[in-house]
Amino acid sequence: MSLTLLGDLNWLAVIVATIAYFALGALWYAEFAFGRAWQRAAGWDLNPPDNAGAGIYVVPLATCFVATLATAMIAAASSTDNIMEGILLGLVVGVGVALPAIFVTGTFDMTKPAPMTFAAIGAGYHIVGLALAGAILGLWI
Repeated sequence: MSLTLLGDLNWLAVIVATIAYFALGALWYAEFAFGRAWQRAAGWDLNPPDNAGAGIYVVPLATCFVATLATAMIAAASSTDNIMEGILLGLVVGVGVALPAIFVTGTFDMTKPAPMTFAAIGAGYHIVGLALAGAILGLWI
């Protein structure tokens, strides 16, 4: 794989997959889904402070873009070309990269009331989000 692969990507697919991944977060962390459990596990108030600024949305959007772009590059390099292969790729990236990274952080985060619950909710979001992004990329890459 080389960085010249970036020029061959379907950038519309990357953008749509990024937005879908990010939008899933709005549902995933909503109070009717995992929001209350996440809030309790983190010891946080789910409502952002008045002075939080755009960073509270820009940073997650940027990280969704980076993860989606990396997944798109792997999809192109591995000739992923259908929805099932895309879902599988997203699951492999989610379970193989996101889950371990988040759980190792949760293991050592003693600042939260329930760090492993916090990690499980976050890891679940990224696994499902990357599978969703992978599905979209598999259709379009």
